[in-house]
Amino acid sequence: MPANDETRELSVEKRIDAPIDAVWKAWTGHLEEWWCPRPWTTELIERDLRPGGRTAMIMRGPNGEENVIEGVTLEVIPGRKIVWTDAFKQGWVPSDPFMVGTWEFTPEGDKTLYRGSARHWSDETYEQHKLMGFELGWGVAADQLEAVARRIAETVDA
Repeated sequence: MPANDETRELSVEKRIDAPIDAVWKAWTGHLEEWWCPRPWTTELIERDLRPGGRTAMIMRGPNGEENVIEGVTLEVIPGRKIVWTDAFKQGWVPSDPFMVGTWEFTPEGDKTLYRGSARHWSDETYEQHKLMGFELGWGVAADQLEAVARRIAETVDA
């Protein structure tokens, strides 16, 4: 039986101490600052937040590791939701699929409920992502996103 009620979904939630506009700006405009847990870094090659738009980046580890990520945007609801997959490259060219990522932003007064989730094509990729440290890694990234969003909110309020 597939993991997690047949969705093979892993997710993290965080109540971010920043308004939704600042969180959205941090997510969409400052990805290189928060995307992967330090000391890893992210080089953003391209990100087109329109259905069919390309996202390409390279995550680099402290020991020379490189993880190239490429995929397409499936859905964007400005200020609320982004859905992306690596099952295709730009131009709808099929690729070796790993996941469908969904990032949701819900306003809660002057805070934001952030939810990032990954649905996997197989039990194997689900388990692989768990073993890679999904919960810790995406949790640390959410903390880093919050720091960027708070900085943006403070700049706007100043």
